[in-house]
Amino acid sequence: MAEFQEQEVLRRVRRELYLTAGLSEMSDEDLKSLIRQILLRQNPDHEFTAEELERATRTLFGNFRGLGILEEYLHDDTVSEIMINAWDVIFIERNGGVSRADHVFSSEKELEDIIQRIVASAGREVNRANPIVDARLPGGERVNVVLPPASIEGPVVTIRRFPKDRIDLARLVSFGTLTQETADFLTRLVRAKYNIFISGGTSSGKTTFLNALSDAIPKGERIITIEDSAELQLTGIGNLVRMETRNSNTAGSGAISIRDLIRTSLRMRPERIIVGEVRGEEALDMLGAMNTGHDGSLSTGHANSCEDMLRRLETMVMQGSSGLPLPAVRRNIASSIDIIVHLGRLSAKQRVVLEITEVVGMEGEEILLNRLYERQEGVLTATGNELKHQWKLEVYGHEAEERKRSIRVRRTEETLPEGEPDPDDPYFFF
Repeated sequence: MAEFQEQEVLRRVRRELYLTAGLSEMSDEDLKSLIRQILLRQNPDHEFTAEELERATRTLFGNFRGLGILEEYLHDDTVSEIMINAWDVIFIERNGGVSRADHVFSSEKELEDIIQRIVASAGREVNRANPIVDARLPGGERVNVVLPPASIEGPVVTIRRFPKDRIDLARLVSFGTLTQETADFLTRLVRAKYNIFISGGTSSGKTTFLNALSDAIPKGERIITIEDSAELQLTGIGNLVRMETRNSNTAGSGAISIRDLIRTSLRMRPERIIVGEVRGEEALDMLGAMNTGHDGSLSTGHANSCEDMLRRLETMVMQGSSGLPLPAVRRNIASSIDIIVHLGRLSAKQRVVLEITEVVGMEGEEILLNRLYERQEGVLTATGNELKHQWKLEVYGHEAEERKRSIRVRRTEETLPEGEPDPDDPYFFF
């Protein structure tokens, strides 16, 4: 069908469906079957292809039970972002390129109805008194909604879709995001409980990279994740608690912030805390958690470089610190974060690690950095600088496991020399 003809067909079927009694009592399959019957009956002279019939059925079903015209894009694995600037202005990012969508909503009212379906299904609320909300779809897609008066031209919706197949470090290496050497290095650091902060610009792949890094966390640890809208996909961890924020209700109460969740997570015996994104005064609590026995914590933030991330963290911490002086803020940051991984987007399709930097400590009143890897001539290359702080590798990392293993072997083959530590002692140390 030509575009105009298809829209006219959908309009006629939609009109008949609105006049049909008992739609709300029908099962999903019965409703789809009815839609197909009406499509074929109303258009006896048109030879529907299987693709046309499926697309039209999915769109019409979405008008009544789903998300209308969005259903087509949400079922398209090549679509990574849906940007609704107005009911009749929609852009799609597909395979890294952005273009105007083929379909639009029938009216602003239809868009508003679908927005309410999205936020209601996520247990959220959005209206003129509370015009901004983050939510997620059942499939895990991240949704941001802005209503008037915050948006001038009408409702604005942005939907971020994630790859259907989870991306791990091996795939990121194959994409050229980082090298096998740096993937192995970061895996060792995660296992050894280094506190790692991932920085980058918008759509630079921070959440995807955080997901991939989380694969290196030992499966027996207790992990708490904290997000605005839950999108992390940690796998294989049995002792996992996932928490997300909540906006205030129409009465202005009931809000739950990231700061609230970080504070309560400290009472839940976490071994690691993962905060999806730090963007405000909760940075103070996140750094406090990293600095008080929760080594191995991970988080992300928006910045243009590793140095810029530190400056932004300083600002965020001071927002929630009640007059903490800048030197104290910097000491807090320097003693909490071990590694910063900075990501960038080189082109529409390529997201890469630009640098990996160690936070060494303080030099005077400035935070001292040690750049370990940087991208040179398109390749992530070692700078030649050695990791300054290696005690976590020696205590928690592969090196520690190798030493324990060698001692266990000796225990089975001979009597340990007097004074040799017992590797099975819970206080076994070096």
